[in-house]
Amino acid sequence: MAATHSAETHDGLVAGHFEDLQQQRESATLGMWLFLAQEVMFFGGIFAAYLVYRTYYPISWEESSLHLNLWIGFVNTLFLLCSSLTMALAARAAQIGNTRHLVGFLIGTIIFGSIFLGVKAYEYYDKWASSLIPGIKWDGNQYWMSEGGNHELFFVLYFFASGTHALHMVIGIGILAWLVWAAWRQGRFVKGDYLPVEFTGFYWHFVDIVWVFLFPLLYLIDRFVTVGGH
Repeated sequence: MAATHSAETHDGLVAGHFEDLQQQRESATLGMWLFLAQEVMFFGGIFAAYLVYRTYYPISWEESSLHLNLWIGFVNTLFLLCSSLTMALAARAAQIGNTRHLVGFLIGTIIFGSIFLGVKAYEYYDKWASSLIPGIKWDGNQYWMSEGGNHELFFVLYFFASGTHALHMVIGIGILAWLVWAAWRQGRFVKGDYLPVEFTGFYWHFVDIVWVFLFPLLYLIDRFVTVGGH
């Protein structure tokens, strides 16, 4: 066991304060899950605020939801799901030691994520052109049938939730770019040290799951409620 630990440490896979590779992986995995747990609590607060205000202002929520482009949201969801697939394939390539496939799938994930952000930027521009930017460029009252509603509050939550999600994606793409560089130029992550790729996958899948919840809450539920009501 001592000889094995010494060899692993010599190879640079085990930090000095861990006994072996297994202990290091378990500690790193625990830390990653704790990080994701606090992310769940953060986004959980956003979802809770959305649901509370939707309960208080259902008509405003229904009317406001109709001014989000359903097809843009749907297409962006497909791009994000494709990015989850390439991220999973990248993690698998790292586990089996295939650098070429690892780099290719990581780049694919970056491309799909960048397309998502580009489409989201276009959607934000459309809201700017329609004067639906709360506190900056707002003239939304021309669109609503009801009076005295809280449509602006819906768009505050829309921009905060989707903007926070987009920020997490920007951070994720930055990490992915570093993984590509390190894997291609330094040959890392394919000799047993694939945890950075695996943990980045955890993070990326979590961000995708957040959008899977945001999409129906913002684009679908109130749209179908409105149609059913008519």
